[in-house]
Amino acid sequence: MTLLAHERYCGEIAHQVALLRSVVTSGADLSGTVPTCPDWSLEDLVRHLGGALRWVEFIVRTRAGEEVPEERVPGLAGPGTRGDAAVLDAWLAEGGEQVVAALREAGPDTKVWSWAGILNSGFWARRMTHEITVHRADAALAAGLPYEVAPDVAADAIDEWLQIVEYVQRTAPEDAARELRGPGRSIHLHATDTGADLNAEWFIELTEAGITWRRGHEKATVALRGPLTAVLLAFYRRLPLDAPELDVLGERDLLEFWLERATFG
Repeated sequence: MTLLAHERYCGEIAHQVALLRSVVTSGADLSGTVPTCPDWSLEDLVRHLGGALRWVEFIVRTRAGEEVPEERVPGLAGPGTRGDAAVLDAWLAEGGEQVVAALREAGPDTKVWSWAGILNSGFWARRMTHEITVHRADAALAAGLPYEVAPDVAADAIDEWLQIVEYVQRTAPEDAARELRGPGRSIHLHATDTGADLNAEWFIELTEAGITWRRGHEKATVALRGPLTAVLLAFYRRLPLDAPELDVLGERDLLEFWLERATFG
């Protein structure tokens, strides 16, 4: 597994913020429920992301050595007025510009706190890339707008998700991910629309010690096949397994078992 370049992550954050802003200003109902995050309205979702961008910017800019309480971050809660797309858009744009500038200035190796034990600014560049990439799908679905993501970003998002599950299994024994163990069970993810230059297949094995995974084509207990974006969204529980662009081959119950227990984010 190879990370994308730090500048690639920074540029993608800027790109994803711009795409999310286009949803905010599209005329979509900001008070409407987000189907894939039903506890949130579209505006709640945008405020969550804009606040996260400011929180990460503060951590990176101040070289924080410990978790930063949200109340210490200026402007994190967002505009006082709700329902104003122009105001919300300006606030989101400012947060995006600030975090990208902080990450570019820090580079990938500056030491800062993180929740995952990877104590550098590069962790946050990658994490925020995928946080906003996946949540932008939530926003697009809520607004009835199309959604696309670059193949290298989509593949890296699946890599990162699997690493998060590994981390949770090691450090949070009470989390539902603890049940993703046991011999003789495996999952294969297979993107059907990528070329040889991008190995967009994954083999995930559930072992007694925890999951192991690698890129590649191997026979598994169950396989999820489809275009890479669809596989990404299904693996993040944003697209149902019976979506027409997806195929599930083998023991579907195992894939459903995984999706119910790998629930971070």
